[in-house]
Amino acid sequence: MLVAAFLTVLAARAAARYTEDWPSLDSRPLPSWYDQAKFGIFVHWGVYSVPGFHDEWFLFDWLFRQPPNQECVDFMKRNYPSGFTYPEFAPHFSARFFNPGDWADIFKASGAKYVVLTAKHHEGFTNWGSPFSWNWNSVDTGPHRDLVGELGEAVRNRSLHYGLYNSLYEWFNPLYLIDKKNGFKSQQYVTNKLLPELFNMVVRYKPELIWSDGDWEAPDSYWNSTQFLAWLYNDSPVKDTIVTNDRWGAGCYCKHGGYYNCEDKYTPGQLPKHKWEKCQSVDKQSWGYRRNMKTSELMDLPTIIKDLVETVALGGNYLLNVGPTPDGMIPVVFEERLRGIGAWLDVNGEAIYGSKPWRIQRENASLPVWYTSKGKSVYAFITAKPSKPLVELLEPKTSTATKVTILGNTNPLSWAPVRPNGGLVVLLPELPQSPSQVWTIKLDGVQ
Repeated sequence: MLVAAFLTVLAARAAARYTEDWPSLDSRPLPSWYDQAKFGIFVHWGVYSVPGFHDEWFLFDWLFRQPPNQECVDFMKRNYPSGFTYPEFAPHFSARFFNPGDWADIFKASGAKYVVLTAKHHEGFTNWGSPFSWNWNSVDTGPHRDLVGELGEAVRNRSLHYGLYNSLYEWFNPLYLIDKKNGFKSQQYVTNKLLPELFNMVVRYKPELIWSDGDWEAPDSYWNSTQFLAWLYNDSPVKDTIVTNDRWGAGCYCKHGGYYNCEDKYTPGQLPKHKWEKCQSVDKQSWGYRRNMKTSELMDLPTIIKDLVETVALGGNYLLNVGPTPDGMIPVVFEERLRGIGAWLDVNGEAIYGSKPWRIQRENASLPVWYTSKGKSVYAFITAKPSKPLVELLEPKTSTATKVTILGNTNPLSWAPVRPNGGLVVLLPELPQSPSQVWTIKLDGVQ
């Protein structure tokens, strides 16, 4: 009878369906792979990579912003003939050197566990042969290749999860502009372009993550977001593995959806109650490729590692962006950063992947320290090289069974209690030279 009752409960759960409303959709548990992964790579790549100037909003700032961005206007006057139109950039989005295997090897070497590619940004150009974006996609023009499909195959062959970024709105889509003029009381764009394209993308490529964006001009009711998500969670081919973010309409940020982005480069400052992600870009000025980027405008490796550590310690995932060139190369400086992260994770990944926030996330006794935990182990990240070989950790409560090591070295470290009810001083070995400038102490037998 107990077995029968248990099977009945399982069957009821399996039959449960999410309804087209936020209370139901928000109750869906986040697939476990996402929290285990911790670190992913974001890739912004599209027609905006061709001018490679200003940022991925080049089109909007050149032609749609009021007043126009003068830098973009002057750039076009200096470099292109009068009357040159934005679609004329598309044939130069060649991807001639794009080797998806090379990209996937770099992403794998970075230690990332998932990759998110821009399938369609705000300019409306799709990086696959969308039947709903005639002649404004990567198969009909430019590369004449299915970029979404090629990268997805390469990424999955290296056991990485694959996600797709999709902008809900499109700056110059005439159907969208009609709906906008109507105060979003009509849905010509949603019915004839957005939703059919989203269904096509999901069925064709089966992404494990949808990174939605471009939602803020209209409420979720205009986008039919709850209807789409109900189908995604109930009936789509990825219903058991799909992860979504919170950008599904004005007012949804940090409130509805799967995990929360809240805003670009979001840092909560304290432990949130809901799973979240920080999206960050190596190029601090842009998500897309810039031909005129300078070293001073890029995140250096120590800054990236510290940002990753802080994010994971506060329960978040870290999605780091790179912008490839229009001919399909990941700039060498970006590759160098990614391989540097991977080298650090080869040693310290035990404290990142699959970890949980500890009861205390940060202390600043002798120097800044962030904490994570996994199983019965606690990890203390030392984010600055100590001036002396002693580190004081005041929060852990030690016992006679306490064992202290530093990742990358299995030899136990000497330590002494600070006070009877907690804290310890650790005698560090000679720390190896590390471009990341972050080291991890592992504490077993502490509370």
